[in-house]
Amino acid sequence: MRRRLAFLAVAVLAVIMLQPADSQASSQIEKIDKQLEKIRNDMNAISTSKNKWEGYMQTLIHRKDDTEASLQNLMLEIDKVDSRMSAVQDQLIEAEAALYKTGQELEEAEKRVKLRDELLQSRMRLMYMNGFVSYMDVLLSSTSFSDFVDRFDALKSILSQDREILDEHKRDRELIVQKKAEMEVQLANVENLYGKLKDYQMLLADKEEQRQVLLATYSQKIDNLSEFSKEQEEQLIKLARQVSELEKEKKDIRRREEEERRAREAAARAARAAQNSGSAAVKSLGGGALAVPIASGYRLSSDFGTRIHPVTGQRKHHAGIDLAAPEGTSIYAAESGTVIVAQKMSGYGNAVIIDHGGGMWTLYAHIRNGGIEVQQGDSVKRGQKIAEVGMTGTATGPHLHFEVRINEEPVNPTPYLQ
Repeated sequence: MRRRLAFLAVAVLAVIMLQPADSQASSQIEKIDKQLEKIRNDMNAISTSKNKWEGYMQTLIHRKDDTEASLQNLMLEIDKVDSRMSAVQDQLIEAEAALYKTGQELEEAEKRVKLRDELLQSRMRLMYMNGFVSYMDVLLSSTSFSDFVDRFDALKSILSQDREILDEHKRDRELIVQKKAEMEVQLANVENLYGKLKDYQMLLADKEEQRQVLLATYSQKIDNLSEFSKEQEEQLIKLARQVSELEKEKKDIRRREEEERRAREAAARAARAAQNSGSAAVKSLGGGALAVPIASGYRLSSDFGTRIHPVTGQRKHHAGIDLAAPEGTSIYAAESGTVIVAQKMSGYGNAVIIDHGGGMWTLYAHIRNGGIEVQQGDSVKRGQKIAEVGMTGTATGPHLHFEVRINEEPVNPTPYLQ
């Protein structure tokens, strides 16, 4: 009886002594939950902002692609105009040769006109000096019929020659007018065509310059947005680290509560020794301890390190490895831990981050829409299905981007995988 009373006294004393600790633990957990709620609200706000800016960046990328395609078409058009300019240049050379020939013809015609003018002027001077003698006077002053016939034939020849000279004179003058008109038309046509092509060439050059400036502007804006997105991503990682620390703190509090509860039970029973706190030792990771997150049917499409980015074409550091697999392929947790991120993350698309303790995280990216099967705060076991392969974010095909981070810094995952 005395032993039973002693046992009851010890149990009551233990309950009384440990009760304030329970109240204090609940208060601490409530405080942590409020902090977690605020941090997660901040993470959601950052994610919303990131989605907005990433949507704008995708729009800029599409505009840049359209501008590059337009620039390529414009360059082809410039090449065509250059070819036409060369053809017109050949026409211009031919026209200049024809103009040179026309000039020679003009020069010859003008010489003939000048000679005839001199001949006619000579005759006029001769008639003026010797007096005007009519053709009848010449014929009537014949000394014989034979002389008359000779004089008639001579006059006929002179008159015929004069008519011929006048006709040729008229034709040459008309030729001069015609050739001048032809020269003007040829010059006008060639100069007009060449001028139009020159103007079009200048217009295309201006358009090319405008598109080059626009392309550079788009590239600069995309780079700026990428940096901004990277800053937001770093903020998300920092907040995720805070969530991880607070969740760990909650687990420690609950572990202590569990230990205290068991201590109370031990005191109440009084016959049993204090039991183990029940906290599981954290498994040491590294040196090939992680499971491959895809069971089979995958292909290593990109390794860790510097590479040419398949989308942007720029040389960048690749912070993980890519395991190409069909869309919908199951993704498994590489090790047990706590989910600290399960949402869209910039170029990662839909992503999950698991905290394994000891400063080690694993990251799973490009998960298909609707393919995340865990939530922030969930505890997962090694080999548990957490998501499905997709190609969200910046990706050219369905694959899993897998990272291992030690103290938040990406390291080569390969040595950590079995």
